[in-house]
Amino acid sequence: MNPPPFILRVAVPSPLWQSFDYLPLNAEIQSLQPGMRLKVPFGRRETVGILLDVVTHSTLPLSKLKPIIEIIDEVALIPASLLKLYCWASDYYHYPIGEIILGSLPRLFRQGKTIISEKIEELNQAAPPSLELNEYQQNAVNQIMASKGFQTFLLAGVTGSGKTEVYLRCIEKLIQQEKQALILVPEIGLTPQTLNRFRERFNVPTAVLHSSLTDKKRAQAWMMAKRGTAKIVIGTRSAIFTPLLNPGIIILDEEHDTSFKQQSGFRYSARDLAVMRGQFENIPVVLGSATPSLESLYNVERRRYQLLSLPGRAGKAKLPSLTIVDLRQKKLIAGMSEDLLISIEKHIKNKGQVLLFLNRRGYAPTLLCHGCGWVMHCDRCDARLTLHYFPKRLYCHHCGAAKKIPPTCPQCHQQELIDVGLGTERLEAALQQRFPNDDIVRIDRDSTRTKNSMENKLNLIHNREAPILIGTQMIAKGHHFSHLTLVAIIDADSGLYSADFRATERMGQLLTQVAGRAGRVDRQGEVLIQTHQPNNPFLTLLLQEGYEAFAQALLKERQLVQLPPFTYLALLRTEAVKQNLPLDFLTKIKELMVNELKEEVDLLGPVSAGMERKAGRYRYQLLFQSKHRKHLHSVLNKLISLLATQRTKVRWSLDIDPQETI
Repeated sequence: MNPPPFILRVAVPSPLWQSFDYLPLNAEIQSLQPGMRLKVPFGRRETVGILLDVVTHSTLPLSKLKPIIEIIDEVALIPASLLKLYCWASDYYHYPIGEIILGSLPRLFRQGKTIISEKIEELNQAAPPSLELNEYQQNAVNQIMASKGFQTFLLAGVTGSGKTEVYLRCIEKLIQQEKQALILVPEIGLTPQTLNRFRERFNVPTAVLHSSLTDKKRAQAWMMAKRGTAKIVIGTRSAIFTPLLNPGIIILDEEHDTSFKQQSGFRYSARDLAVMRGQFENIPVVLGSATPSLESLYNVERRRYQLLSLPGRAGKAKLPSLTIVDLRQKKLIAGMSEDLLISIEKHIKNKGQVLLFLNRRGYAPTLLCHGCGWVMHCDRCDARLTLHYFPKRLYCHHCGAAKKIPPTCPQCHQQELIDVGLGTERLEAALQQRFPNDDIVRIDRDSTRTKNSMENKLNLIHNREAPILIGTQMIAKGHHFSHLTLVAIIDADSGLYSADFRATERMGQLLTQVAGRAGRVDRQGEVLIQTHQPNNPFLTLLLQEGYEAFAQALLKERQLVQLPPFTYLALLRTEAVKQNLPLDFLTKIKELMVNELKEEVDLLGPVSAGMERKAGRYRYQLLFQSKHRKHLHSVLNKLISLLATQRTKVRWSLDIDPQETI
């Protein structure tokens, strides 16, 4: 009797929800390992795939199977533990396995190329001495290093409490054990700052991974991590899929940040995958934040995570004083009260730096005709165009469309067009007029588009060449400004009006993070918070009792109305050029799914997205909700099978644990 044939199960970059079976070439079966790249025929083309498994049975007859074309790698490119993470992610996020694996590899590896050389940077000769830890920091280091194997720690400390020093001390001990550390930061803008801090401290090769790298540099950094050459690997969200030869710890800084959740294509959470990877690698995972997400605090309550608290600022730094400025009945100049302007002047005279936070870029969010009330809207989105003066255009912040500023109203032809509202450009212009002799640095997406512009602006701040800083949320995340003594939040009310149930949580996190930039060294900082709602209960709780009490109140509210983290959500989004198509499609899907629903799963909608039309496409959505994750995913498996049978002109996507629901 002949032995059963060997069959290769291969993941290829395809939107189809399956892996594909192939036959091996003669006499090569002994050299095959899961995680290797193979060149395979796929339809009328050839493509690079990843070997998932070698099996002895296929659902197709052998006569239907094609042989592979070539084995690209001599050893597996992807280690077994990382392959396990990919498979888990495919099951949990209901996304094609081939798209996930090949989509996360550096482009050169997706093309079947091999990187032989690695670029090793010149190492420092001497490392600066480590700082003395306080008792809370020392306890955190001891607890993390005492963990034998997998354990998730939530390192929660006020801004400036020395979380980074805890990371550094843990990594120092792991490097002595020949282990590697993977550090994830939310945005590229934080990568140079984080990299410099680690390079100054450790005399070891460090790899950096983010989307701005060239294909070659990204592939080289990836291989440095895989071969164990890089002892420290720093990257943004997608770096969670970087292989490590000797993994020792995974650290996620600013774990609450929404940037860790991918919002298009494969919609994964790098935070949640970090926890799963830690489990598969059997290593500790540290989630750090001054403003932990409600999900992480809930996991502490459920004893899934261990809480490590840093209640005070490190060294001699004191927490800033907080003052509410009631804007009601007050005259404002570009959104600034006279109280604020006087305070800015005082801090500049005392050689301090001032940060004004406004989370709205551009000059003004609305261009309005004073004669007839006409407003300039985007032709492709249900949104107003924002007026910019650098360059002088009207821009849509949703689809990127741009228009020239009209000389007259297109509707009534009057010339009196007025700009309404406030953006960072307008704030900068008003401050230049009020403080003509003081340099101003503005940091937002518009002012940091060119290469090295973010780094150059941060250097101006650190070198005290600009006493006034203006910034959006880009400036709120993890930056350390030694000479900043005043932080002013221009508009604290924006997070209080949103229909998104997460908006209040994010408002609290953002205000706390921005306020935490003040007084981080030896001078106590001051924070002014401008609001038209000084008596708002959540705002009052946040300012009087701090983020922890604020978060606990939000958790009680979420439990009362049965919203995450007490329930689990999945959002089926659809879009099409014709308005009726996505709504009709979701209505049909809902009707077909009703019989498949368990009692424990609710189906809400379909409804239009918060912005129904975006980039010329109409958008609708259907929400699945359950108290039980297992029941929800059972229903979603049936949904995916149903969606695969539908012929439609509608684009659809499934978002598990959505961070945006409107």
